[in-house]
Amino acid sequence: MSVTLDQIQSVLSRLELPDGGNLISRDFVRAITIEDGKVRFVIEAASADQARMMEGLRQAAERAVAALPGVASVSAMLTAHSQKSEPPQLKAGGHGHGQAQKGPERIPGIKKIFLVGSGKGGVGKSTVSANLAVALAQAGKRVGLLDADIYGPSQPRMMGATGQPASPDGKILEPLRAHGVSIMSMGFLVDPDRAVIWRGPMLMSAMQQMLNQVAWGDLDVLVIDLPPGTGDVQLSLGQKTVIDGAIIVSTPQDVALLDARKALDMFRSMKTPLVGLIENMSMFICPDCGSRHEIFGHGGVKAEAERLGLPLLATLPIDLQTRLGGDAGQPIATGKSEMAKAYADLAARLIAEGRV
Repeated sequence: MSVTLDQIQSVLSRLELPDGGNLISRDFVRAITIEDGKVRFVIEAASADQARMMEGLRQAAERAVAALPGVASVSAMLTAHSQKSEPPQLKAGGHGHGQAQKGPERIPGIKKIFLVGSGKGGVGKSTVSANLAVALAQAGKRVGLLDADIYGPSQPRMMGATGQPASPDGKILEPLRAHGVSIMSMGFLVDPDRAVIWRGPMLMSAMQQMLNQVAWGDLDVLVIDLPPGTGDVQLSLGQKTVIDGAIIVSTPQDVALLDARKALDMFRSMKTPLVGLIENMSMFICPDCGSRHEIFGHGGVKAEAERLGLPLLATLPIDLQTRLGGDAGQPIATGKSEMAKAYADLAARLIAEGRV
């Protein structure tokens, strides 16, 4: 029997605060997650002083949730809304402060911005983003890659880029470079073992700073690797930045397609041009015997693209060398394999269609 969100909120609502109300009625509980019986949540106090006095309540909250059937473990973290939570080395100044923004704006020096999104995690969106950026750079384009997954940045590892960005004037960051691509990621700015626990406004601020307070220079295209889903980062980008196109990555599995449709609907709602869909993990070809196995089904993304009148940009198999290259910081698109050719063909198609 699995524990439910309602059960967790019910027991937490029984924990009274000294000045009245309870954890739920006072909206102190954030980011409840449930995964294989492991429950995590944040208790956000109004101030650092209040947070220091709530350790006993935090422990009581953990005990109350741990007593629920189906709970394997509980982790509750205390934080404070008034604590400074701006991204390290990203400092306010310069872009739009003190002025009401009229609508989406272009970033000086960047000709085109493309979003690579997905409805759910685990479909290979970051792998596609990294290899597409490399393939475009190898085709002669000036390319930037922005890792917009604030909570789970993966591009530093996938692109083999390490170190902290320089900031000669203390305001503007210099992106790192790898495989001919300029890269910026929250992974360069925080301890890789520490969780980033920010609410929506903090995420949106960080996103805008990584766009507007980075010395991107003159780019033909900036590829933005989005977090999965339809959350604050996607909304912030759509509201404040002119986006030239969105690419949706999905596996052919029905569950993945259900979530991909939500991502497509979000982009349509924001009036973001849809470039097309990519079917990833389309099949597995046995390296020993050459037999083909459609582990997640096959053709589901193609059928969805046809239904929506959108192009199917690529059909990519599950490939061991692609995974090894990503883990080693050497994207498969840097080589000469069949998978490298698939990404080169994708880049060539976008260029030939005038997208980039």
